[in-house]
Amino acid sequence: MSAFMSAFASLVGAFADLLQPLFQGASTAAAIVLFTALVRLAVHPLSRAAARGQKARTKLQPQIAELRKKHAKNPDRMQKALMELHAKEKVSPLSGCLPSLLQMPAFFLLYHLFSSQEIGGDPNSLLGHELFGAPLGERWHNALADGGVLGQQGLVYLALFAIVAAVATFNYGRTKRQLAANPMTPATGPDGQPVPGMGAMTKVMPLMSFLTLVSVAYVPLAAALYIITSTTWTAVERAYLYRETAPAAEPALAAAP
Repeated sequence: MSAFMSAFASLVGAFADLLQPLFQGASTAAAIVLFTALVRLAVHPLSRAAARGQKARTKLQPQIAELRKKHAKNPDRMQKALMELHAKEKVSPLSGCLPSLLQMPAFFLLYHLFSSQEIGGDPNSLLGHELFGAPLGERWHNALADGGVLGQQGLVYLALFAIVAAVATFNYGRTKRQLAANPMTPATGPDGQPVPGMGAMTKVMPLMSFLTLVSVAYVPLAAALYIITSTTWTAVERAYLYRETAPAAEPALAAAP
C-alpha cells in the first residue's frame, strides 16, 4: 500500500510540475483538479450509458405501473414480471450507480494521501502545498483557527462554499422542475405496497446536493477540491445527458465523489 501511495504522490507531483508555469504556488491544487477531471473523463462513457439506460427506464414507467396494478395481490409474480420486463428491454435498474461507485476509490485515495503525515516512510511534502495560503492537508476548522472566517484561509473556504452552494442550487431547481414534469411511479416492496418513506425521500431528494457543503467543511482541502470539481462536472454532465429524463431515478449526487 505504501508503494502504491508513493506512486500516486509522484503522479500528483508530476501533474503539479507540469502546471507550475501556469499556476505557480497553486499548481498542486490545479493538479488535483486535473486529476479529478481525468477520472471523470474516464467514467464519462459509463455516465452516457447510464443516461441511455435511464431514458429507457423512463419509457417503461407506464408498463411498470400496469404490471404493479395487475399483480398487486401477487408480489412474487409482480417482481418476476418486472425483472422479465427489464431483461426484455435490456435495461439494468443498477446501471446508473456504476459511475459513482467507480469514482469512490479515486476520492478515498486522494483523501488518504492528504491525511497521511508520511508516505513510504518519508514526510509527506504535499501537505505543505497551498491554495492561496490555505494548506491542502488542513480542514475548515484549521482555517477558522488561523484568522477566522474572514482570514486568508477562511476566504478560500468561503469561495469554495459559494461554488458548492451555486451548484447545489442549480441541481435543486433542475430536480424540482423535472420531478414536477415527470413524476415517477412509486416504488413498492415485496408485498406490493408502497415503500414507507419513499414519498418523504422524493421531497428531500432535491436538497441532497446541499450535503456537499458539509463534506467540504470536514475533509482535507485537497479532497474538498476533488468533491467540488466532481460535483460541478456532474451537474453540467447530467444537465445535458438527463435533460429529457426524470431525475428521481438518476443516481444520487453524492456528497463525496
